[in-house]
Amino acid sequence: MRSIVKEFPGVKALDGVTFDLYEGEFHSLVGENGAGKSTLMKTLSGVYPFGTYEGDIVIEGEVRQFKTIRDSEKAGVAIIFQELSLVKELTVGENIFLGREPSRFGVINWSELYQKASQLLKDLHLPIDPRTPVGNLGIGQQQLVEIAKALSQKAKILVLDEPTAALTESEVETLFTILRNLKERGVGMIYISHKLDEVFTMSDRITVLRDGKTVGTEATIGLTKDKVISLMVGRDVGDIFPKISHNFGETALEIKNLTAYDLDNPNKKLVDNVSFNVKKGEVLGISGLMGAGRSELLMAIFGAWQGKTAGEVLVEGRRVSIDSPAAAIRNGIGFVTEDRKRFGLLLEQTILDNMTLAGLKKISGAFVTHRSRETVAAKGAMQSLRVKANSPITIAGTLSGGNQQKVVLGKWLLTNPKVLFLDEPTRGIDVGAKQEIYAEINKLAATGLAIVMVSSELPEVLGLSDRVLVLHEGKLAGEFTRSEATPEKVMACATGNL
Repeated sequence: MRSIVKEFPGVKALDGVTFDLYEGEFHSLVGENGAGKSTLMKTLSGVYPFGTYEGDIVIEGEVRQFKTIRDSEKAGVAIIFQELSLVKELTVGENIFLGREPSRFGVINWSELYQKASQLLKDLHLPIDPRTPVGNLGIGQQQLVEIAKALSQKAKILVLDEPTAALTESEVETLFTILRNLKERGVGMIYISHKLDEVFTMSDRITVLRDGKTVGTEATIGLTKDKVISLMVGRDVGDIFPKISHNFGETALEIKNLTAYDLDNPNKKLVDNVSFNVKKGEVLGISGLMGAGRSELLMAIFGAWQGKTAGEVLVEGRRVSIDSPAAAIRNGIGFVTEDRKRFGLLLEQTILDNMTLAGLKKISGAFVTHRSRETVAAKGAMQSLRVKANSPITIAGTLSGGNQQKVVLGKWLLTNPKVLFLDEPTRGIDVGAKQEIYAEINKLAATGLAIVMVSSELPEVLGLSDRVLVLHEGKLAGEFTRSEATPEKVMACATGNL
């Protein structure tokens, strides 16, 4: 890709970007949210057709001009977007060959379709029945089906945009095994990820974008994570987790013997008799492997778990009954959920509407809404959290991931909570935005807010938490102070080996 320029109204998203890829190369593309990574790949894949950008796309020495995604697929380009494009109601085989079904005289040859799908899945070492409805698969398996679909098109160039965001550790390893095999076959891969551990594990070269421009391309072997981060944000990052001492107050939240049962299997405990407390001004980290019950624990406390629950919840020493999120909000608990797009935001609504939604009665009045009060509150939250947007009436769905997360955080802060739950607070956002979220967490703790944080990133848990609780198979397996918590101890607990 040579000197690619792509403009939207009032914004130059790509400003002369150059990027190349060799046959059989694993080339990572990194940068902060809004740097232009996805825009560049949408240009390559025909989402933005020829004529809407400047510059050249050259594949195997030939300048290509794609008018549609299908044109790019015919040229050997396949892209797997962060948001999966599978049809949940169709089978795995139907999804793999959707729009390209083998047929004769207009009649689909189902036997041939499933035979081809089965062989493709076998070649990729994926033990998935092609006749299984995609909706019955987990997110990780759906991601692997997306890859099978891309490879069914005989792709020479495979683009993967944040492919491991929702995968377990074992699924990530399965994916990487597949990608290594593809590399040996000569498939060139462009990998977009905020997870630098993965980038350094897999990449031959790394290209950094910043503000729509190419900052540089270097061999991975000659780079360090600190160097890449400084190129991404345009400054030396320093200590990403500043060591700040929090002053604790009285107990803000106490949980006694909380149990949450599986919605489909009422006899199975996903959270098993867990008790803990968190004090005012304390950051309590909750760690554990996928499936350990971390998110289920927070949802059960918040009244959002749809299965059966048992146990006691005490807020500031007072026993409360929480049977719904509305009851949790009334009792001073806020919840920044794991999936901001599904559960945290109304993407088609404005920043103002999103930020004032949960605390509307407090901000605007119980019976008559006061738009001016809402606007003042939203503007104040935007300024405090440094949300990058033109105004409070900017549509939330147009913001970068980091700014969307700030809007979700602002929504809950405007409810004036006593306790704030943060479930994967920095998932899918870039290093610069992460630092801002970390600074905000420390600032909120300094005001006396009690914070309970779940994160799959162990350095994040260890870097921010005053205490760390570790769950294993739904049970509390360990508790450590900041000075006691080490990666080895926490992982030993999380795997049931301590």
